[in-house]
Amino acid sequence: MFEYLKGHITYICPLYITVDVQGIGYQVHVPNPFSFTTREGLEEQIFIHHHVREDAETLFGFESREERFLFQKLLSVTGIGPKGAMAIIARGELSLLVAAIEGENEGYLVKFPGIGKKTARQIILDLKGKINDLVPSAKQTTAIVEVHSALSEALLALEALGYSAREIKRVETKMEKLELATTDEYIRAGLKLLTN
Repeated sequence: MFEYLKGHITYICPLYITVDVQGIGYQVHVPNPFSFTTREGLEEQIFIHHHVREDAETLFGFESREERFLFQKLLSVTGIGPKGAMAIIARGELSLLVAAIEGENEGYLVKFPGIGKKTARQIILDLKGKINDLVPSAKQTTAIVEVHSALSEALLALEALGYSAREIKRVETKMEKLELATTDEYIRAGLKLLTN
């Protein structure tokens, strides 16, 4: 029904922004309302998804068509509603998210609120191959996501070995710079740094 709204942002709160279009204030739910703080009072173009349920009509807004497309695709996944889809988009970088789905990286997806292993698997089953053109750099980004996942797993392993959060935090930045390929390599490097 709506492609976009073009108007002035007149109000920002944790749940939504208000977009004034020629004297009519539209309540628009966006992934990160406070990202609009510096643009309050300015004219903005917000891409809209009009969500209709039996008991409510809600406008969801996005800064790009790509964000909106991914939101709509996430809505088609069993077990994901508008709030869940918005939470994923709010906390995830678009290219990393697409790369995680295309690369079948469940470890990256389960970090989002309300996403367990079953839902992560469902996202991959339903969306893999349907969104890879969304972000042209997604293929190159897959490698970044895999490295990020290997590092995260290694940090958890070091914690399981009895190292404190403070000790792990001390070596995390150094480990990030290493750009290793596997979890085992990161664990070995972390142990070496911790024992030096």
